[in-house]
Formats: sequence, C-alpha cells, structure tokens
Amino acid sequence: MSGALRGIARKVCPRCRQGAIFRASLWRGYLAMYEKCPVCGLKYEREPGYFLGAMYFSYLLSIPPGLVIVLLLWRWTGWPFDKVMLGAFFCYLPLVPVVTRWARVIWMYVDRYFDPDPIT
Repeated sequence: MSGALRGIARKVCPRCRQGAIFRASLWRGYLAMYEKCPVCGLKYEREPGYFLGAMYFSYLLSIPPGLVIVLLLWRWTGWPFDKVMLGAFFCYLPLVPVVTRWARVIWMYVDRYFDPDPIT
C-alpha cells in the first residue's frame, strides 16, 4: 500500500502523514476537524469553500452503496421504483457522515497531489 493510500486509510495529514485530521471519532464529532495539522502545521482548509471539491468524491463514494441498496430493495420487496428510491434514501442516510469524512480526506490528498504549495 502506498504512503498516500495508507494516509487516507488512517485519515492523517496529507503532507506529513502523521497528524490527525479529525479531532474526535465519527460518533463524537461528525466533522470536528483540526484547523491545522498538529504535527507539521499544514492548514487543512486552504481557502473559504475549500471542501466544495469534496462533494465530487462524496458523490463517487455514494454511487456504489446507493445502487446496491436500490437493487436489493427492488429485488426483495417488489415495490414500485418510486418507493424503492424513497426506501433507499432512508437506508442510505446513516452512511452520509462516513462518506462525508472520507470524501474530505480524499479531496485533501488529491488537491495536495496536484497543487502541493509548500508554503501553506
């Protein structure tokens, strides 16, 4: 496993790969992030609206489980498609905090890869 993939899996700083990104566990602090890396001082949110880019990764991460939920509900229940979609929406809601965190971490790593900017 490459260093970046290991860093993403551990949810640590994309520069030093040691400092934690989030202050607390998912259940105690959904998006409680450090402003800067506690180890190297990298500012996590580079600019206002920085995590808007994480929405694209959130979408990509949401498609596979959402599709599985839709297909399973459709197969198991025999409901009409509109009810299946509504049911899948409610089934997917508990996954939103998890996906949001992963999307932010992946976004930070991808952004740092293409624009390392050693000053920040």
